[in-house]
Amino acid sequence: MNKTELVDFIAKQNDCSKVEAEKAINLFTNSVIEAVSEGNDVSLLGFGNFTINAVEARKGINPKTKEPLQIEAYNQVRFKVGQKLKDAGNSNTGKSGKSVASKLKNAKAKK
Repeated sequence: MNKTELVDFIAKQNDCSKVEAEKAINLFTNSVIEAVSEGNDVSLLGFGNFTINAVEARKGINPKTKEPLQIEAYNQVRFKVGQKLKDAGNSNTGKSGKSVASKLKNAKAKK
């Protein structure tokens, strides 16, 4: 589902206009981005947590030229899924009617 589809979904589920739904999505995403840029973690019970992890500088290798290079330290934003969202993902069978677990099982059986 892309942003346009999400706007349509929210508008339909909440009996509001698409403009209001898009404004709500933009408010949420902009607020999370601003909070994270200020160094704050964002925790939404049941949905998940946005956290910042510092990644230390390290040596690397350019895969094309095989030359060594120095990778600078940076902050990485991570998202850890909450239990309600995790449960929702595991209970949904999707459009095909098959769960992800059964698809993986069938794929392994074919090999």
